[in-house]
Amino acid sequence: MAGETVTIVEYLYKRLYQLGIRSVHGLPGDYNLVALDALPAAGLQWVGNCNELNAGYAADGYARIKGISALITTFGVGELSALAAVAGSYSEHVPVVHIVGVPSTIAQKKGALLHHTLGNGDFSVFANMSRHISEVLVSITDPNIAAREIDRALTACFVAARPVYIGLPTDMVLRKIPANGLDTPLDLALHPNDPETEADAIQSITEIIYAANNAVILVDACAIRHRVIDEVNELIDKTQLPTFVTPMSKGAVDETHPRFGGVYVGDVSRPDVKAVIEAADLVLSIGALKSDFNSGGFTYRTTTKHTIELHSDHTKIGFAMYPCISMKYVLQKLLGTLDFQKIRHTESAKSIPPTLENKEAPESTGDEITHSWFWPHIGNWLQENDVVITETGTANFGIVETRFPKGVTAISQVLWGSIGYSVGACQGAALAAKETNPSRRVILFVGDGSFQLTFQEISTMIRHKLTPIIVLINNDGYTIERMIHGADAGYNDIQPWRHTNVLQTLGAKEGEYKNYVVKTRKEVDDLFKKGNEFSNANVIQLVELFMPKMDAPRALKITGKMSEKLNAKMEV
Repeated sequence: MAGETVTIVEYLYKRLYQLGIRSVHGLPGDYNLVALDALPAAGLQWVGNCNELNAGYAADGYARIKGISALITTFGVGELSALAAVAGSYSEHVPVVHIVGVPSTIAQKKGALLHHTLGNGDFSVFANMSRHISEVLVSITDPNIAAREIDRALTACFVAARPVYIGLPTDMVLRKIPANGLDTPLDLALHPNDPETEADAIQSITEIIYAANNAVILVDACAIRHRVIDEVNELIDKTQLPTFVTPMSKGAVDETHPRFGGVYVGDVSRPDVKAVIEAADLVLSIGALKSDFNSGGFTYRTTTKHTIELHSDHTKIGFAMYPCISMKYVLQKLLGTLDFQKIRHTESAKSIPPTLENKEAPESTGDEITHSWFWPHIGNWLQENDVVITETGTANFGIVETRFPKGVTAISQVLWGSIGYSVGACQGAALAAKETNPSRRVILFVGDGSFQLTFQEISTMIRHKLTPIIVLINNDGYTIERMIHGADAGYNDIQPWRHTNVLQTLGAKEGEYKNYVVKTRKEVDDLFKKGNEFSNANVIQLVELFMPKMDAPRALKITGKMSEKLNAKMEV
């Protein structure tokens, strides 16, 4: 491309395309309209969401499947509407490129009294609001460094696995810049570890692993976000150590693997899982995010002395800290240097707990659909490579009891916990799955309360001919909140909706959708047996599934009580 030029927006979009992005979420606004004109020529599809919050959730879901995503909003009103979603992506280490169309540099210099501003001439105030939830924040105001700034932001987004903010003024969109930068791929490699420090860490880790009698591996969310899952699975195969995951890392490990032991959530864990983890003389923790809901209300019973923590930006061995020693390189070195014959497997380590066989709890009787029956039960219906999305609420806690087939990707928001997240995320994930592997099923489990916040995004699914299975759990309100506080309080109640009218109301035509209502276990089983008519249908489907108002997954009942006590302790 020597001597050729492109516009700044063309350069940006071609870089997005090079990163694997094919669809861009967001909403139009007068400060981004000219930029949107350039999307088709760059090979990018405009999604067009119902509101900016939903667009942010959808971009998050898309990134969890494709590895990175892009979101375009307009200045002020648009970008602020998306910030709750972008903050969630920052919290949970999800790489989203947030592109904001802003007023021209001339208008900004003049402090013009423009619409979508605070009327005080300050055009930096909204970008500053994004500063603390963005890995990098750039404003494209100088064509001479525009390509460099774009590359810097996109590289940071991918490598740090967190959102970045790119402000694009209207008078910069069509400015010409050299195109030759596009000939050089972005350098997405991690910064290398310091060799001496890394070698010391590797030696210490190796000695500790060899000395352990009953070591276990505990995989957490950042192992997924920072792309070390291949290394983790190779480590499991070669060490044959018992392996466990947390709620945030469900699906990271093949749950059909003979060394998979279940989900560890501190005191919320199944007793047999808890016993094995807490009896281990070494816990190899990979990518930990020890938030309250992810750690059973901070009830991990593992000791620092007997734990090796591998993170994206540091390594911790017992009480010794190794800053800037990345887990990806450490894992690669371990795989190349460990003598796997020296790893001990005592009887206790060999006797990992029997993994869930997707059978309901013994006390689960009758024909009413309860959480103790449903979540283990659906594991028998799930298929390899499904994408399973669970809402912040009963579904997030219930899915812990489900054993996945091989290759299932689980999407949830355990740390940020924004109610309504899952519907937008489902749209983004379904679109990403369609782009990468159209045969993958996308299944959403969402409660009736959460559904009311973001249900409009189903219209975007219909518009783009996406075909998820939406299992709407009708349990008459905010059950997760009832478990924490206010079981009978009016603020946890909602207005009942006619859910089976939603798909048609949002534009689905005859033959493009199906509705089902299930109120008994037999009706669930009959539905699951329908094969291609339901399980592999090529239309969007909504299943309204009724559960008792005060029923909840075992993990949520325990966590709810913990949360209420924790909240009370934190009161002034």
